[in-house]
Amino acid sequence: MKYRVGQEWNYKTRPGEENSILKILKTEEYPASGKVIHISINGLKMKDPHHPEGIADKISHLPITEEALDQSVISIKKDTRRMPDSIEVDGYSYWKKEFDKGNAGVFSIPVSEIVNVMEKSIVSGDYTK
Repeated sequence: MKYRVGQEWNYKTRPGEENSILKILKTEEYPASGKVIHISINGLKMKDPHHPEGIADKISHLPITEEALDQSVISIKKDTRRMPDSIEVDGYSYWKKEFDKGNAGVFSIPVSEIVNVMEKSIVSGDYTK
């Protein structure tokens, strides 16, 4: 697998977020979902009415299919092999618990589209989509 924990990737960003960084947190394989890559993104400019500055700059955990990630990444930036931090691990742990219950899924769209979807959900207050 070309994705390894700790790698940082340049990816196809939304306009204005060209300096954001996608980091690999974990890789897994599931019989029904195939390869799932867990990522975090830092350096975003997502509207967030609940944030003190009105802008959220990171997403600490996103599960994405390998195919969707392949469509999103451009080049590897760094291969630090640094383990995820506690916030990223907490995000994964919550997702895994819900995934095992059948209440959470895996994104299969490009990263920039995921960020758009998440921003719309945050702004509208609808976290169920």
